[in-house]
Amino acid sequence: MKKNKIQKETTTKEVVGVDNSSTPAVSLTRSPKQKSIRNAKILGNTFTYVILVLAAAVVVAPLLIVLMNSFKTKNSIALEPFVFPTSKTFAGFNNYITGVKQSNFFSSFLNSLLITVCSTVLILIFCSMAAWFLTRVKTWWTKVIYYLIIFSMIVPFQMVMLPLTGVASTLNLDNVIGVIFIYVGFGAGLSTFMYAGFVKSVPVDIEESAMIDGCNPVQTFFHVVFPVMKPTTITIAILNVMWIWNDYLLPYMVLGTTKGETTLPVAIQISMQGGYGDINMGAFMAMIVLTIIPVIVFYLFCQKYIIKGVIAGAVKG
Repeated sequence: MKKNKIQKETTTKEVVGVDNSSTPAVSLTRSPKQKSIRNAKILGNTFTYVILVLAAAVVVAPLLIVLMNSFKTKNSIALEPFVFPTSKTFAGFNNYITGVKQSNFFSSFLNSLLITVCSTVLILIFCSMAAWFLTRVKTWWTKVIYYLIIFSMIVPFQMVMLPLTGVASTLNLDNVIGVIFIYVGFGAGLSTFMYAGFVKSVPVDIEESAMIDGCNPVQTFFHVVFPVMKPTTITIAILNVMWIWNDYLLPYMVLGTTKGETTLPVAIQISMQGGYGDINMGAFMAMIVLTIIPVIVFYLFCQKYIIKGVIAGAVKG
């Protein structure tokens, strides 16, 4: 009797489609609450992408306008600045050739390159060493020095530019080599602050291990500490390169306006001016394009480190 009953139950389950060996089927239909959450996420992502596209357009639009006007004739730039070049308004590379000749481009480019590279390298070396020392050696006078360096971030350049010009002339710093040390002084505040914040997150144990192995403080810094600072170092390098390469006011005040003896921004501005305020806008736009290309290329190669370095150096500081 029992056997017949079991066979009947098995037959009934097979007909109905129930399988005891498998887990119960889960309904694939979404509840209204799940649908509303999913729609809210889609709406939020769409809104975020729209904002990002608009922000990118705000940044890219001026660059695109400068690029397309660099290939247009002078009159077409004045009449139709927001229109793409046509067969009648296209000037080819004449604006670039004219701009390079008038601005003494290659001499100014070398001056800007020398000042930017040397200033950035010195800032990275001196500020990283200073931040490491001021962070690890905890005395009252190291705190005073640290806060004095940080205080330099608060003072704007416009407050000191006139006294700075006189001091630079007195100390014979009004030349390409001298302006490098001026940039090191102005860039020390932010760079030291970011380095100090990062050093606080570096364990002291690795430095003690290096010293136990026989490293002196200099070897410990350059072989152990400085390699660990790579994200912050690249971030500080990007910020200083973009600042020094594009700076106009400091070279204008210190180096003057002599062609071939100043930096690119100053050389471009003074060479494109004609009589009675007339400006060769085509050549001016062409020189701007040539000036921003090195910074854009440098930024694209290093930009993946900038967020990591800013967070590590600023937030933890």
